[in-house]
Amino acid sequence: MISALRQQYNAQFREEKYQEMLAKLNQRYQKKIDFRIAETPIFVPKALKKRLLAGCEDIIKVIAAPNFKSLTSQAIPPHQWVPNEDAHPTFLTIDFAVCQDEQGEWLPQLIEMQGFPSLYGFQNLIANEFRQHFDISDSVSHLFGDLTEEGYFALLKRVILGNHAPENVILLEIEPHRQKTWVDFYYTREKIGIEPVCISEVIREGTKLYYFHNGQKTPIHRIYNRLIFDEFEKRADLPRQFNLTEAVEVEWVGHPNWFFRMSKYTVPFIQSPYAPPTQFLHQVSQIPQDLENYVLKPLFSFAGAGVKFDVKLEDITKIPENERPHFILQKKVQYASALHDHEGEPIKAEIRMMFLWEAGQAQAQLVTSLGRLSKGKMIGVDFNKDKTWVGGTAVFFEKD
Repeated sequence: MISALRQQYNAQFREEKYQEMLAKLNQRYQKKIDFRIAETPIFVPKALKKRLLAGCEDIIKVIAAPNFKSLTSQAIPPHQWVPNEDAHPTFLTIDFAVCQDEQGEWLPQLIEMQGFPSLYGFQNLIANEFRQHFDISDSVSHLFGDLTEEGYFALLKRVILGNHAPENVILLEIEPHRQKTWVDFYYTREKIGIEPVCISEVIREGTKLYYFHNGQKTPIHRIYNRLIFDEFEKRADLPRQFNLTEAVEVEWVGHPNWFFRMSKYTVPFIQSPYAPPTQFLHQVSQIPQDLENYVLKPLFSFAGAGVKFDVKLEDITKIPENERPHFILQKKVQYASALHDHEGEPIKAEIRMMFLWEAGQAQAQLVTSLGRLSKGKMIGVDFNKDKTWVGGTAVFFEKD
């Protein structure tokens, strides 16, 4: 999107350099990364950066409002409510599609948001690898404001550890070493010093939690939560002494309730030129005639499960009235050809803006970002099989 940098990058691109970058990433922990890394980063110009920031501001105003918890009181399924919720989310990630307005200017459009951690570690690693293997201008950065890499990890360390020693803080997941995002867990361990731990390995004694660290039973005082309830509930085979909903003596960083509060459930409350019109299905007074221009999404699903992109009338009518509050109907966004590969083929893009809201601070701080590229109908693996120049990537923003 910064034409000069795109032309420079595409001209220097060589498949062997890209393969060298992948090989180095895979060698770092002697394990192959399970998700596709795109051949190129995204270069964001100041004008689009300004609009992305404005969109984030509109959304965070809603989340930071005094009435937000009452607005989202129905967002958390009663059987998944977790005690000891904090006043605000620690992690805020906001996904925008890169579109164009009527004047042809770049226009971000909200896709979804999460009060849940993303790849806060790995995005730094992949940005550094792109810089090491390709000539990336110093006029762009993957970090925001005055953050240096050292300052970024000092902040991330404060946020994740709180006032605790690393051995008393765990990264909680389901079989973390088998998750596609394992590389982020390992890099976080390298930088922060905390272990990725499966929930099946957590020991509960009364209201206290423990795990084995270097062969010693060690107290858990704080949990960096990377576990998704949807996945947890599907794993009845997994032995467990601890269910997330139980009252225990532990601090949450990334409290599970915020996964539900700041989610698809929140989107209908966002009124912004950077958010497509969205309604709870039970509040749609008249079903649109042009349903092909809408997306139907279940509120309580993860990773795109149950989403209808080509909506038909029967998709709506077959949903019982009592289930309709659990769906949203959202106007489709029209992805632009945000960039082109080295052979001139157009590529769609999404940009995830990633915030940290440190305890005791008045507001959230934008720290880094994540990009996703697609040549398919939609963003996502299923739409991009056997394609190149697609997948996850770094985003470099033009400096102010």
